[in-house]
Amino acid sequence: MKTLIQTLREGIIPDDLKEIARKENIDIEQLVKNILSGEAVVLGYRTKRGPIVVGKGTRVKVNANIGTSTLRSSLKEEIEKLHVALQAGTDAIMDLSLSDDLVEIRKAVLKESTVPVGTVPIYEAATLARIKRGAVVRLDVEEFFEVIERQLDEGVDFITVHAGVVKKYVSQYGKGKRIGGIVSRGGAITAAYIKNTGNENPLYEYYDRLLDIAEKYDAVLSLGDGMRPGAIHDASDMFEVGEQEVLGELQQRALERGVMSMIEGPGHVPLHLIKPSVERIKKLTNNAPLYLLGPIVTDVAPGYDHITSAIGAAHAAWAGADFICYVTPSEHLGLPTKEDVHEGVIASRIAAHAADIARGLKGADEWDKQISIARKALDWDEQIRLSIDPERAAKMRKERSGEGPCTMCGEYCVFLILGD
Repeated sequence: MKTLIQTLREGIIPDDLKEIARKENIDIEQLVKNILSGEAVVLGYRTKRGPIVVGKGTRVKVNANIGTSTLRSSLKEEIEKLHVALQAGTDAIMDLSLSDDLVEIRKAVLKESTVPVGTVPIYEAATLARIKRGAVVRLDVEEFFEVIERQLDEGVDFITVHAGVVKKYVSQYGKGKRIGGIVSRGGAITAAYIKNTGNENPLYEYYDRLLDIAEKYDAVLSLGDGMRPGAIHDASDMFEVGEQEVLGELQQRALERGVMSMIEGPGHVPLHLIKPSVERIKKLTNNAPLYLLGPIVTDVAPGYDHITSAIGAAHAAWAGADFICYVTPSEHLGLPTKEDVHEGVIASRIAAHAADIARGLKGADEWDKQISIARKALDWDEQIRLSIDPERAAKMRKERSGEGPCTMCGEYCVFLILGD
């Protein structure tokens, strides 16, 4: 079976891709050009699970992370979170489960999700290492690649692979190098494996083998940011930039093989470094689709990191990022609840939409125009219908103002004054 890129290279444009282009409001010829250049990818194309385009010429997309930890695991809760995220309008889901029952959870998520699903295979490989060999860093290379293929065979649409965490940079890492250290779980596991064994990262050393598997399943590789900064003071250091250079090379190798890939970007970045960071990453990685966690713009707001990340996400997407991974209020504090999931998705959707307007995406501001017309007309039903979170808007309206005039201004409402 040929991959989408290989099919397009033969001059064949599948009908289902034309339908995706129509839904994405992009000319099919332009979409084909963007995919072939590596500037856009299609998530969910193989499984037909709510396929979306991430990258040049389309609206900024939002991903929601769910998943269990070793301290708290409930299949029921994770499926509830999945449905909350879907209801809130997420474009994709990633299952980041770490518990012993992660396979059962993943299969349930794949069955229930109506949007593309991603995973981080090293989590399952590390879980097997912990169960079988007593430590998450005692990875077995064969087992790792078996996990990757099994997950894709089950129907996973995209996988995060920390192939850019390489021996060259891990060997230079030590005390005093960073405030936050290595905060990516996958990056930390990989770095520890390299330090403990003296071996190279297997995903880097055997990258062609990874491409073989991705090509077989026409899966999208999300080239993970295992050396991303976990504190704003660590942003744009040699480890982050060095990894991005490696990812650019890997992205080109994937494209040559006909495998779609995107780049994951930094987590904690102060506001003034976001634009230059996005521009640098895009340049180093051949303008591939950029998938950002946030970024979080200040480290002082635990409990409010859905806000710190939405601020960063809006700026990053305006500067050229294509895909936003949400951050919930409980980031840095604990496993998210379904309420946290809802808050995270909405905050990221607001950021993404604001960026679409700023980028001049065709039709992006029409939504705002229509709600503004309804607001001036004091058409409450239409305002609520057009809200990004209608349920919350309706609840707040009822609690604050009932069925009468808005209690914010009362008789001093500007629309009433000017109307009269």
